[in-house]
Amino acid sequence: MRNELILENKLIELIGLAETDLPTDVETSLRNSLKKEKSELGKMNLEIILENVRIARENRIPMCQDTGILNFFIKYGRCKINYDKINKIIIDSVKKATKEIPLRPCVVNPFSRLNTNNNTGIGVPNCDVEIISENYVEILVFPKGAGSENMNNLYMLKPANGIAGAKKFVLDTVINSGGYPCPPIKIGVGIGGTSDIAMKLSKKALLRQCGKKHKDEKIASLEEELEEMMDSTGIGTMGLGGTVTTLGVNVEYADCHTASLPVGISIQCWADRRAAMRLYDNGDVENLSHGGIGDD
Repeated sequence: MRNELILENKLIELIGLAETDLPTDVETSLRNSLKKEKSELGKMNLEIILENVRIARENRIPMCQDTGILNFFIKYGRCKINYDKINKIIIDSVKKATKEIPLRPCVVNPFSRLNTNNNTGIGVPNCDVEIISENYVEILVFPKGAGSENMNNLYMLKPANGIAGAKKFVLDTVINSGGYPCPPIKIGVGIGGTSDIAMKLSKKALLRQCGKKHKDEKIASLEEELEEMMDSTGIGTMGLGGTVTTLGVNVEYADCHTASLPVGISIQCWADRRAAMRLYDNGDVENLSHGGIGDD
């Protein structure tokens, strides 16, 4: 029972951290974007964003009015709390965080549009679970606003389209998105697998820190090429024009059927929010700050 209370309180703190304090790697990327930006309007908008980040952190208030859908990525190892209880604790923590932080109630029934008023509902929050052998449970919270989520895209390319077709699809998606996802954006690309796996990979790609390239040199080179393509669109900060449109492009892949080439795209706004923690089997809690895939 003690461990469960510790976990609930820590999760509420974790959600608050994600919503009010931008990760260092993201803020650094924004500051680097300011140095690279050649447009005076682009510079002004980036300065406003950075000021917004400072105010949110100092006053412990959400950095964006759209506090988003809360996604949880869980690595479940040996733990005295079974997963059913962890899932319930996550739901209860989201309800309490909605009131205490506070968060904007964003979750509605898709048919009636009736708001649950606590950011939980059927299938929400979404919890992605990976079973591990270590003696801890790692939980990463990833708030995702609708402005960027609505610009996500999936295309089942023909194998003959190849990687050139995948590049074109990413470029077309970003151009069609324009300023709606609040650039500069972070782009996650999932290539291969099946339709659902490609989209899952694209969202997980967003969890990798800004500036951390794929360990495969060929894919890292593809990421750099895509970044250059996105910046060449001239969409700029908030879609108002400029040199910088993206904070980075992260690519993940899986093998796929010989007759298909799925490509999934997940877009995140400049408020690339996340935070992570670990609960060990002995009850100790380790704050991983803002976390990110591949931080170990």
